[in-house]
Amino acid sequence: MINVFLDDLRAEPKGFYLVKTAEQCIKVLESKKIKVISLDYNLGLKNRTGYDVVKYMVNKRLFPKTIIIHSANPYGRLKMFHLLIHNKPKNVRVYIKPLPFPFFKKAK
Repeated sequence: MINVFLDDLRAEPKGFYLVKTAEQCIKVLESKKIKVISLDYNLGLKNRTGYDVVKYMVNKRLFPKTIIIHSANPYGRLKMFHLLIHNKPKNVRVYIKPLPFPFFKKAK
């Protein structure tokens, strides 16, 4: 089982596999067994969002055991949370843990 971190700007936490687009995330959902998924809402201009991933999970009934919504976007966070809470199985846990927006990337 893997842990997946969906974000176009932030670096993945230790122990997570980074995906930067909704399309990449959906491919991983289809092909891998996921223990924890952590979702951002905004994924760049004109791109699909983390909400599109949540809609896919709900429509296909593909739910990791733990879902974390780490988006700093309050509208997007609540939109994803409400869809998940009303459609997830009872054994799936959903958490909102916003991360600060990375205005500046650290120099290496």
